[in-house]
Amino acid sequence: MVSCQKREVQIEDLRNHGLEAVMTLKRVLSCGAKVTPDPKRAGFYEVESRSTVYYIYAPRLNGKVTLLATWPRENELMHSGAAA
Repeated sequence: MVSCQKREVQIEDLRNHGLEAVMTLKRVLSCGAKVTPDPKRAGFYEVESRSTVYYIYAPRLNGKVTLLATWPRENELMHSGAAA
């Protein structure tokens, strides 16, 4: 079991990805996910969970995050047979 910090994260879901995506992103952020800054856009990041990549906007690291997009991780596409 992975221990997570109790960090308050507010997530705004502009494109209605659904409660499950928002809750998973919140959990992943609280547990120290791999976060990669977008080299072309300040304040934009890719956050990876086991199966999903979340594209977020967080201009200040103050706990407020805007969820912009999600997509399956590349390794999940290969396992599902969806990759060509």
